[in-house]
Amino acid sequence: MQTLSYEIEIHASKQKVWEILWQKETYQAWTQFFSCNSTMQSDWKVGGKTYFYDDKGDGMISTIERLDEPNVIIFKHIGMIQDGEQDTESDDVKSWAGALEKYMLFDLDDVTQLYVEVDIQPEYIEMMNQGFEKGLALVKQLAEQ
Repeated sequence: MQTLSYEIEIHASKQKVWEILWQKETYQAWTQFFSCNSTMQSDWKVGGKTYFYDDKGDGMISTIERLDEPNVIIFKHIGMIQDGEQDTESDDVKSWAGALEKYMLFDLDDVTQLYVEVDIQPEYIEMMNQGFEKGLALVKQLAEQ
């Protein structure tokens, strides 16, 4: 497992950037660079369940490790969904279960710094780099409108 990090400065408040990241319509817009028609469903509770879906209904099962809106959210990935079946026990899932995905927002004078850190298996590095490069650029564009 490798940890990748990304950051971008956005001329908008932390709250506005937070809303762009997690509101349904804007979430779908910026995550299109990972998977078309991505959706997220969460109870927004630490220790609760969060589901990240692609357009086929497959995806990740996660839990929120830490939540301090609009400053930080840390997801811990615990399983996957494939063909409608949830898997948290297979050897494949166990090889990456516990991977973290962190979003941190910082005030820097008149801008918000968005810092993202993700634990990833090496075969997904290129996809993550391209997705976050394009996705965070769109978050910036949407938040600065």
